[in-house]
Amino acid sequence: MNANKASAPRASSSKIHMGAGYPSVRRRVGWTLCSLGLLAALLGCGSNPRPAQPAAQTVPSGTQAPSTATGPAAPGAMAGGSLEGERAERRGAVWVRVNWDELPGFQQDAVGEVLPALRASCPRAGAAWRVACEQAARLDADDHHSVRLWMVQHLSPWRIEDRGGGREGLLTGYYEPHFEARRHANAEFAYPLHRPPADLAQRRPYWTRQQLESVREARAALKGRELAYLRDPIDALVLQIQGSGRLTITEADGRRHTVRLAFAGHNDHPYGSVGRWLIETGQLPAAQAGWPGIKAWVQRNPKRLQELLWKNPRMVFFQEEALTDPRVGPRGAMGVPLSPQRSIAVDPSSVPYGTAVWIHSPGPIGAPVLQRAVVAQDTGSAIVGAVRGDYFWGWGDEAGELAGRLKGRLQMWALWPQGQRPPP
Repeated sequence: MNANKASAPRASSSKIHMGAGYPSVRRRVGWTLCSLGLLAALLGCGSNPRPAQPAAQTVPSGTQAPSTATGPAAPGAMAGGSLEGERAERRGAVWVRVNWDELPGFQQDAVGEVLPALRASCPRAGAAWRVACEQAARLDADDHHSVRLWMVQHLSPWRIEDRGGGREGLLTGYYEPHFEARRHANAEFAYPLHRPPADLAQRRPYWTRQQLESVREARAALKGRELAYLRDPIDALVLQIQGSGRLTITEADGRRHTVRLAFAGHNDHPYGSVGRWLIETGQLPAAQAGWPGIKAWVQRNPKRLQELLWKNPRMVFFQEEALTDPRVGPRGAMGVPLSPQRSIAVDPSSVPYGTAVWIHSPGPIGAPVLQRAVVAQDTGSAIVGAVRGDYFWGWGDEAGELAGRLKGRLQMWALWPQGQRPPP
């Protein structure tokens, strides 16, 4: 869940990546995967909409007209793109209708893999998705060809731009970390994670991280609120930045079980990037400011640990949840579980929750390009701008390694139900 939650729980990070592979402030962070400029959402009123009408589409190269296996085509759905270039304005973005041939890699993606994420969103999606969701429920997720034909037949691609016409933004990645923990502190596991203090709602902003660790009254507010203890203070910071995580907890009697810590609030202070501080003060080069490099710096400078941590005044609080199915991701801001590599955090003023989205990004350093269908299900305080995304990789070390290496250019297309006008 996102550590920089505003109202709805989220899983996207609030990190702002600092160096190669460094996830610095998150939930759900030059040609970017969620508007590389992290532009603040601009307000704008939609122009008078034209009456809704079935979209005219051009069949992408290599895709044949669908048969009755996916239902009859909407009137004009396969005809020659007479509505191409139509514009729809949202609060934070402009959508421009395009043809399917504009989507890079559309023929290569295993598009059926997006159906579980899309179906999970359907109960909370708007009325515009009602018919599309009914159809999606009947599709075979293993039949990628049929799913692709259904998308061409019943959805329309809209290129997402900022209000200045910019088509490129920033894509970052986030994940759900998994750590060993103890229910009670000992010499090895000494770094606590907390439930929200009882007086959190009465004091805004709340105590800073430094005050919570050094001021008697602030420390008293956290007493008895400990959920579990971690071995490494940097792991505790990572979990707070990601906003949710999994803990394998050893109880006092030796029992072990895995739980999820979900985002439950924060102290209402801005995030401060410890990686940025290390870079700007000459402690580490940018290429070494990932979590392994930060941990190594702490080992070399143990007396400066508090100084480092206090550069981030934000403190995140959690609630413990049963992990009934380890195959299910944390809930995003939309309130539904996230799907690894098929869920994305967005700026909801640009892209409404539940929208199917096509993304194109170079991907993590040394990994294949990202060209695939995803669903907008989360957000984060750093996820701001028309073309801005935070890609959910899943959970565990491998997902974390990929998330840390993802910071690059992004293009996005909303895949919106045909015959439905995008919301203002």
